[in-house]
Amino acid sequence: MKQKRAEPYDRLTHPLVRDDGVLRRATWEEALDRAAEGFRRNIEAHGPNAFAMLSCARSTNEMNYVAQKFTRVVVGTNNVDSCNRTCHAPSVAGLSAVFGSGGGTSSYQEVEDTDVIVMWGSAARNAHPIFFQHVLKGIRKGAKMFAVDPRRTGTAQWADLWLGLNVGTDIPLAHAVAREIIHAGLHNTAFIERATSGFEEFARSVEPWTPEVAEQVTGVPAEAIRRLAHAYATADRAQLCWTLGITEHHNATDNVRALINLALLTGHVGRYGSGLSPLRGQNNVQGGGDMGAIPNRLPGFQDLLDPEVRARFEQVWSNTIQPRHGLNLTEMLEAMGEGEVTTCYLIGENPVQSEADSLSCIKRLGMLDHLVVQDIFLTKTAQMADVVLPASAAWCEADGTFTNSERRVQRVRKALTPPGEARDDIEILCDLARRLGHDWHYDGAEEVWDELRRLSPAHTGMSYSRLEEHQGIQWPCPSEDSIEPPYLHGRLWATDPVARGTPAPFAVLEHSPPVDVLDEEFPLRLTTGRRLDSYNTGVQSSGFASPLRRGETVELCPEDARRLGLTAGEEVRISSRRGTVVAPVFIDPALRPGLVFMTMHFPDEVDTNSLTIEATCPIAGTAEFKAAAVRIDKLVPAKAG
Repeated sequence: MKQKRAEPYDRLTHPLVRDDGVLRRATWEEALDRAAEGFRRNIEAHGPNAFAMLSCARSTNEMNYVAQKFTRVVVGTNNVDSCNRTCHAPSVAGLSAVFGSGGGTSSYQEVEDTDVIVMWGSAARNAHPIFFQHVLKGIRKGAKMFAVDPRRTGTAQWADLWLGLNVGTDIPLAHAVAREIIHAGLHNTAFIERATSGFEEFARSVEPWTPEVAEQVTGVPAEAIRRLAHAYATADRAQLCWTLGITEHHNATDNVRALINLALLTGHVGRYGSGLSPLRGQNNVQGGGDMGAIPNRLPGFQDLLDPEVRARFEQVWSNTIQPRHGLNLTEMLEAMGEGEVTTCYLIGENPVQSEADSLSCIKRLGMLDHLVVQDIFLTKTAQMADVVLPASAAWCEADGTFTNSERRVQRVRKALTPPGEARDDIEILCDLARRLGHDWHYDGAEEVWDELRRLSPAHTGMSYSRLEEHQGIQWPCPSEDSIEPPYLHGRLWATDPVARGTPAPFAVLEHSPPVDVLDEEFPLRLTTGRRLDSYNTGVQSSGFASPLRRGETVELCPEDARRLGLTAGEEVRISSRRGTVVAPVFIDPALRPGLVFMTMHFPDEVDTNSLTIEATCPIAGTAEFKAAAVRIDKLVPAKAG
């Protein structure tokens, strides 16, 4: 039984515990005791791998470091993950496989100083408005921009050329661009021979994808494919940027590798102004992964399976670390359904509203023996919890650091006191650790950060004083007298083979269409995304008036509206193979026939993720939010009497 809030967007100000199916107010002592006892009971009964931790991409690096340490040291499992899994885990997986680290290769300044900008699957004007200001500066200085997106978004409207592709055909389009570059003799032969491996096999694999063949699959005119290929290949400097239009697919890591192939083919990586930039959607998604809040890497993206790496952490932590990868978020939910994960600690995450096939997520969370949620609002996920712990808002009520999409670590400082009895996240974690037998005390966020610096070579030189002096520093920063170049992988241009290191491999990839097939019953393709005025699941933005906000709608093109006999504002039923919702129609000429757009910003009104499919990337575990099959039906008026 769920307890509803009278005011849905009021801050949590005191702990809650569940008795007889109802959440009630509790003291901190009672709530912490109840939380710790539930963890202990399940760990003793089922072992440490029955525990799962979801850490928060909006909280500080320091909190994420302590959260993953709590999971690995206090509990003894590597089952820790964050919302990185929902969005950019494929970017991390793809970049790590090629270059050895999972961060974007360029700085924001470089997009202002480049010649060609390719925005692929990225509505950055709405989803990343601060970064988009740098893009506009680059355009004003003469850069050409190409937008690759199924919708003619506000971003695409600034482009010199919009390539409106069919959802889920990014790999054929990338292959056709690569083939055109090779056939036109525009590939960077010297760079390929010096710094890469696997080119010949890659070139053979893209040979069938002529621009004309790709046009039939992608919907992008062959001439547009050629224009993009020639502009990207002949530019002195070029930036390739992507977001969830690339990563929220069942073959997402392959999508990322397809874009990386283009950079390797042209040498557009490892130099100032040329690079690969996955744009992060929350303020510390990059930092959460950097701090080890992922199941397969320790802080600093260090290999969990490397005995020497584990030994260094075990010495500092005075505790052994399981020599095996933990479960990612997708695997955690599956394990909950199988009864293998029985207790979960969620910090600042709201999977009930953010996960694909949300009805399945609700069912699996409901099967847990013990759920603890630490948050600033009583989200729908928190309403299912056995214990709710009120936390601080990291950006204004806590000290620490954040890491943005360009790998820049920046200081944040406490400006406000958390309301009521809400407490700092790190203090809460330490209180729970002490109840579970570990005498943890940190004298502020800086002590946590300095411990991280001892263990992560990428952060060693980033003392708080240096971060303040330089107003942020990009990793890697291996010593306190170093400031590295703003771009990564300059080694690829080294003349000395030893300095250049391991070649960057091309990937041979196959096209795999969306899992949710269109047919007569479900003939429309639903893709999801963000709007400028709202934020994620709406918990932090929907409680406030905005002249821009119109609530959730189902957006479709004028042709489809006419064909279905629909008018703007009319409420309709949208159905998929998993669920059904009702929303008003919004007619948008930016959409092409057969394509429907919705967001996840208003789940209290319209639970869009009850429509999306749980099919996931086997490498990264990210779901295919961008390609559900749906139908739209008129609502039949109820009969009178």
